[in-house]
Amino acid sequence: MTATRDQRLLIMRHGEAAPGAPDAERVLTARGEREAERMGRWLASRTDLDATRLRLVASPYVRARQSAQRIAEPLGLEVETLALITPDDAPGAVIDWLLDEADDRPLMLVSHMPLVAALTGLLVEGRAERGPGFATAAVAELTAEVRAAGCARLACFTTPADLLD
Repeated sequence: MTATRDQRLLIMRHGEAAPGAPDAERVLTARGEREAERMGRWLASRTDLDATRLRLVASPYVRARQSAQRIAEPLGLEVETLALITPDDAPGAVIDWLLDEADDRPLMLVSHMPLVAALTGLLVEGRAERGPGFATAAVAELTAEVRAAGCARLACFTTPADLLD
C-alpha cells in the first residue's frame, strides 16, 4: 500500500485595487502592492513550505497578475494565467480543473472575491456559501489528498495584517 500525501493548495485574493472600468483592467493601489509584497516575503521565509517549488497561477485580470508577480519575485517563480479564475467564475469548474491537473507541486491560485471564498468553502465544507471572507491579499492554505469538494482541510488563514515587517 502506498502512502498518501497531502497536497498544498494556497488560495489568495489579490491586493487592494483601485476603482475603475473595465473591471479586468483595474490595477493595484500602492497599498495593494505592499500587501502582496508582504505576502511574498512571508512565503519566502517559511521553512515548512518549499515555496520554490510552488506553481503560481493567477487570474488574467491585471490586479491578480500584479499580485502574483509580487509573490513570484522573492521566490524566483514564473506566473501562469488561468482564464477560469476570474471573479464570477464557478468554483465547481475550478475544482474540475484541479482534479485534471497531474502536477503534485504545491499550488497557489491568485484570484478574486467572490470566487476565492466560494472555492475555499466548496473544497473545505462541500458548500460554496460556507467560504470565509477574504481581506485583500489574504491567503487560505488548504491540505488535501484529493483537491475535491469537501475533501480539504483549512490549515491556516493569513492576512497581511497578521504579519510583522
